[in-house]
Amino acid sequence: MNPYNVIVNPLRSEKSAAAQANENKYEFVVAKKANKEEIKRAVEEIYKVKVEKVNTMNVMGKWKRVRLIEGRKSDWKKAVVKLKAGETIEIK
Repeated sequence: MNPYNVIVNPLRSEKSAAAQANENKYEFVVAKKANKEEIKRAVEEIYKVKVEKVNTMNVMGKWKRVRLIEGRKSDWKKAVVKLKAGETIEIK
């Protein structure tokens, strides 16, 4: 897979910002079919860093309702990437 098709976008939240500062971990939304090796290769190629570890999880979409119409947000896959010591990623 093309690295830019594997990494959909970086995930920005208070929890991910705390993990970046304290544990050198970065969170990304990734393609549903991407595996850990593809994610590691994509992050290393796009951001020019060395990856130590990759954890992935499938996030189930939440049920939402607008007036009388109920629906569900789509499911997505999240990857938590731990970088080697001294490596950082500049996320805008």
